[in-house]
Amino acid sequence: MIVVTGATGNIGQTLVPLLAGAGEEVVAVSRQPHPAGLPAGARHARADVGDAASMSPVLDGADAFFILLGGELNGHGESPQALLDAAVAAGVKRVVLLSSQVGATRPEARSHTRLRAFEAAVRAAGPDFTVLRPGGFASNAFAWAESVRTRRTVFAPFGDVALPVVDPADIAAVAAAALSEDGHAGRTYELTGPGLISPRRQVAVIAEALGEEVAFVELSREEAHSHLARFMPEEVIGGTLDVLGIPLPAELAISPDVENVLHRPARPFGEWVARNLPAFR
Repeated sequence: MIVVTGATGNIGQTLVPLLAGAGEEVVAVSRQPHPAGLPAGARHARADVGDAASMSPVLDGADAFFILLGGELNGHGESPQALLDAAVAAGVKRVVLLSSQVGATRPEARSHTRLRAFEAAVRAAGPDFTVLRPGGFASNAFAWAESVRTRRTVFAPFGDVALPVVDPADIAAVAAAALSEDGHAGRTYELTGPGLISPRRQVAVIAEALGEEVAFVELSREEAHSHLARFMPEEVIGGTLDVLGIPLPAELAISPDVENVLHRPARPFGEWVARNLPAFR
């Protein structure tokens, strides 16, 4: 049995069907009531990955456990050790943690202190582990969807700073391999897209797919900070803007780990846009 947290998010919505389609028994965990459209072979459990007591009964009998922290849990919460202790007590043999590339590229960044703590706890807990460190997500472009639909305009900072962005479907596919296959224990995978792409170019790709012009308006760092503060913990905002605006050489590198694990190239941004175009219409 494989327990997947964050089951209703951009990664979980792909990961759960991948595992279930491969014949795995999957428990899809979310804080919300039962989500629609779970595939055969998957069942829902309502629990909070940030509350080890709520996770303990869900983990009972599990062989593998996918840990995805969301939202405020990236900034604060109970000790990571509480969750790992619950996993060990339940008999979990394999843990896959979704971390972040920034945990390695900026080891002193306050914005990723929690993820580094979870990495340390996973490595020390005992079960086989795999750590996934993705860079920027292609799905971050969903933040532009409303303004594209209503105004055919995108507002974003650092318009010409190009970074690799990874398709969450690729992250899910690597996670599925690490959860269900041998050969990934003790590995840390850096997951990026196939090339560098700037926000301005991302908007152009969306416009090409729509067949309509979409304007790009560049925000100042201060304006971007105010926007991110509506849904991101304060301690995460500064580090996020640093990566977007002043990337380090390691954050500009294209990692081969997606291709090495999946035996195919990472998906380009345009493929993500094509799959999600209705969100922008």
